[in-house]
Amino acid sequence: MPADQYLHCSNCADIRLSEAPPCTDGHGGDCPDRACADCGTALFLDPFVTHERPRPATRRAA
Repeated sequence: MPADQYLHCSNCADIRLSEAPPCTDGHGGDCPDRACADCGTALFLDPFVTHERPRPATRRAA
């Protein structure tokens, strides 16, 4: 994650500088957790994840 990242804070109702709080999960500098640098509100980052839908089984006439 970039050192200076600005994200929308719902508590401040504005774009604010975010910071990485101390990581308790062992990610180190790559921790995805972010908090508003002004008020400390946790900021949720929703990474885009795609999942393939299972395809229905096709039946063929014998």
